Amino acid sequence: MTRKKVKLAYIYNDSARRATYKKRKKGLMKKVSELSTLCGVDACAIVYSPYDSQPEVWPSPPGVQRVLDRFRTVPQMEQMKKMVNQDSFLRQRITKTCDHLKKQRKDNREKEVTQAMFQCLGGRVSLGNLLMMDLNDLGWMVDHSLRDINKNMAETLNDGSGMSGASHASQLEAVLAATTGAGPSSAPEPSQMLADNFEVNADDMQRQQWFMEMMTPQEHMGFGGDDMVLPPGDNNQNGPWSNSFFP
Repeated sequence: MTRKKVKLAYIYNDSARRATYKKRKKGLMKKVSELSTLCGVDACAIVYSPYDSQPEVWPSPPGVQRVLDRFRTVPQMEQMKKMVNQDSFLRQRITKTCDHLKKQRKDNREKEVTQAMFQCLGGRVSLGNLLMMDLNDLGWMVDHSLRDINKNMAETLNDGSGMSGASHASQLEAVLAATTGAGPSSAPEPSQMLADNFEVNADDMQRQQWFMEMMTPQEHMGFGGDDMVLPPGDNNQNGPWSNSFFP
């Protein structure tokens, strides 16, 4: 059975607060002892409470004094380097949470723009009805997608062009002979192979041109009842959805 998550808030019930203090103080002293023993470091703990007139210390008053004297010999800058109090700890947590929230908003915005891009390609969204902020984000997404496509195409072509022409032709003849029983005379001519490659490249260019034409606003692309438009609230320059997410 999993333990219930403790709510980090002040306990107003006096008896429950006292019981929690005793339990957590014992655990704290145990952890400090384990840290000193397992890692071989000098450590001490001093706990003041409203329930005792004298502070609780570990390991002993002379041991605490020895650790504090050693700490005071360290330069002031080194003492403050990793020192944390409640205020600075909360500030660090807030900064970390804000950074995580900003990243999450950026990811959500990219997903929205990607969805809008595919809906524009399908003719379900008219670019003329989008705001300038959405068009900027959409243009960035299209350029980013085209760069990825061109990169993958170049890598694919480079992988296929690593062999010499003679080696490529000999391998092709061997495959044809093994599968159809035909000899070397039935293999395609190198000129025919170049023509086929040219046709493939032309088809890729034609598809890219079609993609760019689809992204151009068209008069006949209207909105239906279920068409999607990017939320107007995300296009405020001062709002959390500004296009500063996109370079």
